[in-house]
Amino acid sequence: MRVLVTRPASQASEWVQQLRAAGLQAEALPLIDIEPATDVAAVTSAWASLPEQAMVIFVSPNAATCFFAAKPASSAWPDALLAASPGPGTSKVLRDLGVAAVVEPAADAPQFDSEALWQQISNRDWAGRRVLVVRGTSGRDWIAERLRERGAELSFVAAYGRTPPQWSAPQQALLGEALSQPRKHLWFFSSSEAIDHLQLLAPQADWAHALAVATHPRIAERARTLGIGRVIEARPAFEAVVACIQSIAS
Repeated sequence: MRVLVTRPASQASEWVQQLRAAGLQAEALPLIDIEPATDVAAVTSAWASLPEQAMVIFVSPNAATCFFAAKPASSAWPDALLAASPGPGTSKVLRDLGVAAVVEPAADAPQFDSEALWQQISNRDWAGRRVLVVRGTSGRDWIAERLRERGAELSFVAAYGRTPPQWSAPQQALLGEALSQPRKHLWFFSSSEAIDHLQLLAPQADWAHALAVATHPRIAERARTLGIGRVIEARPAFEAVVACIQSIAS
C-alpha cells in the first residue's frame, strides 16, 4: 500500500522521508500549491507593526515561512514578542527561524488546532492588547473571534496564497494509479482544502473503495462528503499517523 502525502510540496517531501524511514511506502502528491503574498506592502507594514503587538499568531508552517521570507532588510523579530502556533510543525519552523518565545497546544492535545491553542492562551488578559494573525488569503477566524471577545485588537495579513496544484506528468500518472487501484493506495489528508482541490482534479472519480487517513475531524468529514469509503482519524503527530497507517495496512 502506497501512502499519498497531499501536503504542499515542501512539507510533503519531509513527511515522505519520515514515512519511508518508518518502513512505509510513501509518495508526495501535493494537493495545494503555495504562492508568495501578492500584497507585499501589507506584509512590510505588518513587519513594521511588530513592536506594537502583544502576540503574533501563525496559522501554519507556510504562514511562518512566507512571512519571514518577505521580511524587509530593515526589520527584525522583537526578541520578547510572543508567537502563537497551532501545532508542532509550525512551532518547529518558528524556532528554526529564530523565534524564542512560542506558545503552542499541549503535546498531548487531542488535536493541534485553534481550539487547542486557545486552551494555552485563554487565561491571559487580552483587553486592549494588539494581536496580529498571519495566514493565507483566507482562513478560519475562530481564535480571532475568541480574542476579540476578550477585548483584543485584531489585525490580519496574508503572507501566502493557496491554489490547486500544477502537477507533473508522473504525478498525473500517480493519480490515475490511485483511482484504478484504490485498495493499494492510502490518501493522507491534513487539509479540507486539499480535498476540495482533489475533487476539482478528478470530478468523475468513484471514491467508494478509497482509503484515507485524516488528521482532524473536520477533514475526515470532508473526505466522507467526497465519498471516500473508509476514513480513519489520527492525531497529527507523526507517531500517531504511522501507527494508524500500519493498522490499516495490516
